Amino acid sequence: MAALDTTRTNYGVASAANRLAAFTGEVFTAIIDWNDARATRKALSGLTDRELEDIGLVRGDIDSVARSYLIR
Repeated sequence: MAALDTTRTNYGVASAANRLAAFTGEVFTAIIDWNDARATRKALSGLTDRELEDIGLVRGDIDSVARSYLIR
């Protein structure tokens, strides 16, 4: 009679794969956040001072608004 031992696992294999998947996900998240910040900075920089004032910003606020995408 054959028996299957379900109490043992391949230690290290699954955890290494999980760490790799987590690292890859973090890299993609960082790239997406960087691109969102870049696009925000570009869009806000293209506005006139009057348009920025209409949305409650001044030109000096652009970097801090774009940086908020990087702090999650």
